[in-house]
Amino acid sequence: MTVVHGPEQVTAVLRDMAGDPDVCGELVRVARSRSPELSRLTEEATRSHVTAMIRAAGPWFATLERSGSVEEQDFTAALLLGADRAVQGVTMTAVLHGVQAALARAAEITVDRCRSAGVPDAVLLSVVLRLQEYGNAVERHVVGGYRAAEHESPRALDAVRTRLLRQALLGEVPPRAEELARAGVRADAAGGHHVLAALPARRRALRSPHVVTAPLDGQLAGLGPRPPAAGEIDPEALVVVAPAATLPELPALYRLCVRAAGLGREQGLRGLYEVTDLAARIALAEQPLLASLLSRKLLGELDPGNGFHRQLALTALAFLDNGRRLDQTAAALFTHPNTVRYRLGRLRQITSASLTDGDTGPLDALHWWWALTSWLHPADPSTRA
Repeated sequence: MTVVHGPEQVTAVLRDMAGDPDVCGELVRVARSRSPELSRLTEEATRSHVTAMIRAAGPWFATLERSGSVEEQDFTAALLLGADRAVQGVTMTAVLHGVQAALARAAEITVDRCRSAGVPDAVLLSVVLRLQEYGNAVERHVVGGYRAAEHESPRALDAVRTRLLRQALLGEVPPRAEELARAGVRADAAGGHHVLAALPARRRALRSPHVVTAPLDGQLAGLGPRPPAAGEIDPEALVVVAPAATLPELPALYRLCVRAAGLGREQGLRGLYEVTDLAARIALAEQPLLASLLSRKLLGELDPGNGFHRQLALTALAFLDNGRRLDQTAAALFTHPNTVRYRLGRLRQITSASLTDGDTGPLDALHWWWALTSWLHPADPSTRA
């Protein structure tokens, strides 16, 4: 090993620690083990803060050979950690217990790695002193973030995040990645973000520690390093999320998510969907006249005002959505397979067309699905068949 004496070597050690998932995982587990309140949070909710604080320590340790105030360093991650825990309802005592435990373990790992790298004792003494000074500053900023969030910071932080999401998603001047990170809008390991749109546009529609949300023009918009989990979504909400993408790609993907969420909401969808799950709905919705022509051709004899006819159309649509399986369609509709068979037979009598005779191919099935969907959920009253 090539030994480089001085602050560059210590900075390299810290950089390696920040990129080592085992180290970050250990610090997270140490912090969580000190409090039942912290242990209820997910590891990911703490890991990003830990990684950011280790990375921020590098520039400070690079000043080992010259004077400089620790307060000149970037402690945004510590401020956000305190603010996040205040919003999550974790007590200050629990937060500090976790922070102190993680800092102590981080100091032990840093000293051990510096020794292994051949850092001289004289330099190592400076490292220990700087670790203590840096740790004290971290604690102060965590407390500051916590206190600010208790009193005024939520509104201020929400305003900043709303502005950044508007810039990132509505095609305005895009924010820098550093701005998003400082506001707690995190990217994945490759620097990508998952963008989402949710309806209704209420905060409680989505509760995820990873996703930053803001109401934008009637939608609840969000950005995060990974998609939310199904359990983090309100049962009455619809959330449409796109694959991870770079900042320049986000506006176009967000427009797709907004379109998909609007269409899904009109059709009664609930839960979590990838935007690709609704690709056909988005594409077909762009051709309302063609949809109307298909409805007239295949379903022209059905009366939209007739409740029984609507029941037939709903059964046919469920039949297509369930792979043309009678048993699965019956289970989805909470009825008997013979009832499904009867309704499809009546639909054939009325329309003179069948969904069940032979394998008519994917395009024919698509035409039926499109006609049924647009007939049941017309975009405009003038398009009714």
